[in-house]
Amino acid sequence: MAPATKPLEPRTRRGLIERLKQDGAQDASALAEALGVSAMAVRQHLYALEGEGLVTFEEEARPVGRPAKLWRLTPEADRFFPDGHAELTLHLLAALRETFGEAGMEKLLAARTAEQIAAYGRRVKPSDPLKTRLEALARIRTEEGYMAAVERDGGNGGAGVDGFLLVENHCPVCAAARTCQGLCASELEVFRRVLGPGVTVERSDHILAGARRCAYRVRKTVA
Repeated sequence: MAPATKPLEPRTRRGLIERLKQDGAQDASALAEALGVSAMAVRQHLYALEGEGLVTFEEEARPVGRPAKLWRLTPEADRFFPDGHAELTLHLLAALRETFGEAGMEKLLAARTAEQIAAYGRRVKPSDPLKTRLEALARIRTEEGYMAAVERDGGNGGAGVDGFLLVENHCPVCAAARTCQGLCASELEVFRRVLGPGVTVERSDHILAGARRCAYRVRKTVA
C-alpha cells in the first residue's frame, strides 16, 4: 500500500505566496532555501497552487541540466493581500454625500449609469438574438470582475418564451453597494436599456440580501 500523502502545511503555502509577491519569479530551490523547507515540499505546494490558478511558471534555460521553472503569482493571488480600494471607495462616497448631499449622489449615479449604457451598447448588438446579447453582456461583466455567465432559466414562466439567467458569482463593488444601494438599482436599468425593448429583466438573487450570487431572470416580453 502506498504511503498517504502528507497534508500541505498552511504556513509554507502562505510563505510561498508572500515570497513570490515580495521577490518575484523564483525556482523551487531558491524558495525552499528562503523558507527553510525541502524543495520537494515546495514543489508540492507550487503544483497545488497552480491547480488553483494562483501561480504559473516559465522555463528558463540553465548552462547545465534541464531548464528551471521560474514560478510567479497570477492576478488571482491578489486576494491574499490588503486592498485599500474598498476602503478608499467608502471614504469617497461618504465625502461625496457630505459635500453634495443625496441630490449630488443621485446625479453622480445617473452619470455613471449613462456612461455604462453607452459603453455596453457599443458591444451588445440590438439586432442579435437575446442569448447572444446576454453572452456579450456577461463577457463585459466578467472583464469587470463579476464572474458572469448565462444559464437557461427553467422557470421562465411560459412555453415558447426565451428564458435565461444572467448570473454574477462575484461582486467587486459589494462594499460600495452596501453604502450606496443606488448602485444595485442602476444595474437593473443598465441591463434593461442595453438588452433593448421587448425584454424583461428581474433580479432573482442578490448578494446583499444574503444570496451566494446575484442573478437576473431575463426573458422576452409576451405581447
